[in-house]
Order: sequence, then C-alpha cells, then structure tokens
Amino acid sequence: MNKRTFLKSAAVTTAGLQLGLSSFAAMFETKKNTDAITLASDDAFWKSIRDQYILKSEYINLENGYYCITPQPIIEKFIENVRYVNREGAFYMRNFQFDNKKKITSKLAALVGCPADQLAITRNATESLDLVIAGQEWKSGDEAVMALQDYGAMLDMFEQVSKRCGVVLKKVSVPNHPVSDEEIVSLYEKAITPKTKLLMVCHMINITGQILPIRKICDMAHRKGVEVMVDGAHAVAHFEFKISDFDCDYYGSSLHKWLSVPLGAGLLYVKKEKIAKLWPLLGDGNTNLSDISRINHTGTHPVHTDLTISDAIDYYHMIGAERKEKRLRYLQLYWTSKVRNIKKIIVNTPADEKRCCGIANVGIEGIPPGDLAKRLMDEFKIYTVAIDGANVYGCRITPNIYTTVDELDQFVAALKKLAA
Repeated sequence: MNKRTFLKSAAVTTAGLQLGLSSFAAMFETKKNTDAITLASDDAFWKSIRDQYILKSEYINLENGYYCITPQPIIEKFIENVRYVNREGAFYMRNFQFDNKKKITSKLAALVGCPADQLAITRNATESLDLVIAGQEWKSGDEAVMALQDYGAMLDMFEQVSKRCGVVLKKVSVPNHPVSDEEIVSLYEKAITPKTKLLMVCHMINITGQILPIRKICDMAHRKGVEVMVDGAHAVAHFEFKISDFDCDYYGSSLHKWLSVPLGAGLLYVKKEKIAKLWPLLGDGNTNLSDISRINHTGTHPVHTDLTISDAIDYYHMIGAERKEKRLRYLQLYWTSKVRNIKKIIVNTPADEKRCCGIANVGIEGIPPGDLAKRLMDEFKIYTVAIDGANVYGCRITPNIYTTVDELDQFVAALKKLAA
C-alpha cells in the first residue's frame, strides 16, 4: 500500500471512528433478535464491521493466524493508553501498574473461565508454555509426550530440556481426519509410560485448525499421574470454552491473535497447586511461591499493551462470543465445502463442525506447499502461509470476521484453476 492509499484509507476509517465504540455496540444491538447462525452468513452486515479495519488493497489476506490485524477502535484505545502511561511516567509505574494489571487479569480470567489468582499476563503463547517447560524440575530419564503437529517454538524448548537435562521426548502424529475422539486419546495414551512427567497437547492445531478433545485427554493423562499442558494459542476469542472445564494443569495462549490485542500480550494459566513448583525464567524477590505473578517476572515492560487487553475484551463482548465463533466457522465451511470433492484438492482439516472453526488447510496434488503459496500470491493476489511437514502439506487458510464471501469465492476459483 503506497502512502497516498494508506492516508486515504486512514481518513475514511477515522471518520467512521468519530461515532465511537458506542455506535459499534448499537450496530450489534440492531441484530439482537437475529440468531448467531443467521447473522454469520449476513455478508452485508459483516462488511460494516470490515470498515473498522485498515486493510491493504493489494491482496486478499487469508493469513490472520499469525497476527490478527487490530481493528481501529482498539488501535485508538492503544494509542490513548500509550499517551497516558507516557504522560504519567514513573508515577504510573510505581503507583498504578500493578493494581491495574490485577484488574485486567481478573477481567481476562472471567473471559477464559478460570480463577484470577491462577492466571498471569505474558507476552505470547510461546513465553507462556516455555515457562512451564523450562520451569519443571526435570531429571534425567523423565519423559514428555507431544505431537509432531505442535508449534515449533515449544518443540524447540523441549529439545533444549532434552539436551540439558536428559529428558526423553516421545512424539505422536495426530491424524488430519480422526474417526473419533477415542482414536486421538488412545494415540497419546499409548505414548505414556511410568516415566512420563508432562504431556503437551494443542487445543487447536495451528497448522490445520483441528480442535482436539482436551477434557478427554486430560482425564486420561491424570488417571496415569501425568500433568497436561495445553497450547491454546489459537483458541481464545476464536471459539467459546472455559479453561476450568478441561481440568488441565497449564494453559497458554496469545492475545494478539483472535482477541486482536496489539502485539505483546498472552496468558498463562497454572492450576493452583502447581504454581509453587515452577521455576521462573528470571529471578523474582517474591517469597510467596503460590503467587503466580512471580513466574513471569520480566522487569519493566510495555504496560500500555496490558491496559489495551481490557479494551479488546470490551470489543470482543460487543461482537459476542457466539456470533464471532459462528461467523468464523461459517467462512471456513463456506470455502472448504466447495473444494473438498474436487480432484487433486486435499483439505487437511476435519469436516466435522465439532472439530474445526475458522482455520483450515488445503493442498493440491503435485504442487509443493511453498509453490502453492507463491502462486496464490503472484497469480491471484491471495496471501496465505505454506505448511510443509508433520503430515500436513498445503497452505493454512485463516480468514477473519471481516473476510467477505466474494474474497473466498476468488480463493476457491484460484484453487480450482490451479488444480485443473
């Protein structure tokens, strides 16, 4: 996007923002009697939400999974928070930052469904989960179970503790199209031995969008005395759930993804009785081992991002959890249903609505994923990300609520042309 186009887009968006968040809430109020499933397919309505974003016109963005573009109302709040903290300076940092962080943590805990004293605000899911992996009291010969499809940063941390502490890593491969929950649970169960100390599992596999049966996996592992750490990087504000429903021991997520907080925010849940045994990454003078805040002590950090978490939660509530989930799932099912039965096109995501939401992965026989992503961009101006490994060969497709059916029709047409 050149400077002139950017300034024009910014001017249009800023004009729309003058009405404020209250008008945004009023827009949804007009649809209060419309059920979420019906609203999900109302493209005209969601195009009005699209006006809350400044989007590049050079290509269709179907890669919201790395970082969801923050809508302008939240950006404006973020800028306000930056100015506020900068104006107050050390006075804010010494007198208000910690109390405000506690308030925001309580608000975030209510959103994800867990006690506030078991939740910490971090910088991203990688930091959250790596704190748990590195913070264990590992001994040589201890075992950890994970999947090939897990996120690379966490697998890297496991490799580090393996080299450093002699931990044995046992990796399973989750099928792209499981026949049942029991098949997945059994997969993890077979990898557990009396030496297994920790099991990592994705709530939603980032490369395919498959949602795994977390509670069943937790129950199975706990019966065998194994702790469970859940990677929920793509789950928070994507689809509805409560952490407390899973009975997991640890849960980490990024808030710059589907909650649309500006970069630099994540969360870590630790079950109350597990907090005291974790070693923090950086030393902390807090002698209360049961205080979760000691785990993610990082020194001075961008507290204005923490403040903006509250604004992002307000924005999310205005949209409505059910409405957002239904919209994201509708968009995914819209395009995948049009290509699942086409020769040479391979969808690497389950069709069962209970096992998926907004993310999916698609490949084409004979076209390496990297080439597919490049051709989609070069020939059709559609931006995606290539996934090539862990039994997943294709491009990850992550629309956002502002994505239109017209854009998905262009994507489907591009896939059909490439497959032919």
